[in-house]
Amino acid sequence: MALQTIVSRENSPLDPAVVTVGSIHGGTRYNIIPDEVNLQLTVRAYKEEVRQRLLAAIERITKGIALAAGIPSDRAPIVKVSETEVTAAAYNEPQLTERLATVFRSALGDDNVVRVPSAMASEDFGYLSLDQKIPATIFWLGAVDPLKVKQSKDTGTPLPSLHSALFAPLPEPTLRTGVKAMTSAVLELMKRP
Repeated sequence: MALQTIVSRENSPLDPAVVTVGSIHGGTRYNIIPDEVNLQLTVRAYKEEVRQRLLAAIERITKGIALAAGIPSDRAPIVKVSETEVTAAAYNEPQLTERLATVFRSALGDDNVVRVPSAMASEDFGYLSLDQKIPATIFWLGAVDPLKVKQSKDTGTPLPSLHSALFAPLPEPTLRTGVKAMTSAVLELMKRP
């Protein structure tokens, strides 16, 4: 629970950040205290310096809680940061994004193109821009049955997310729309800017 306070108490609200404990594994039986418990976290931030502050806070808090609980230093938490599972934020280059939004509105209709706010989603798409040296933009393709979208809007009940076990994409018209969107984008980008 203390890790969840990092974003709210130690981070500027102007610098979006996420700390998620997505996996907890420990023990083999309900009546045996485990010798080891592993927590797997996701840390997200738009800025690398914010990410580094989050990581430092995670280590400080976990070791501080262990110290306060009387855990000997040789049994203190070990914080490991994966160097291979780090993903920089995807950056949508504004001019390219607007150019493609115009193309999508023309190809798919105004009602089918929606601007969404920035999200702290986990996405490795940002690598394709080579640290923003190549203009890039990511767009999301709706894949949910339009009737379920309407029900969600009417009732306020959120739709299942992409990584939910309840996510159920509707193959048609999703594939057709995706092909049309990508084809329109390619044809536009083959023209001179």
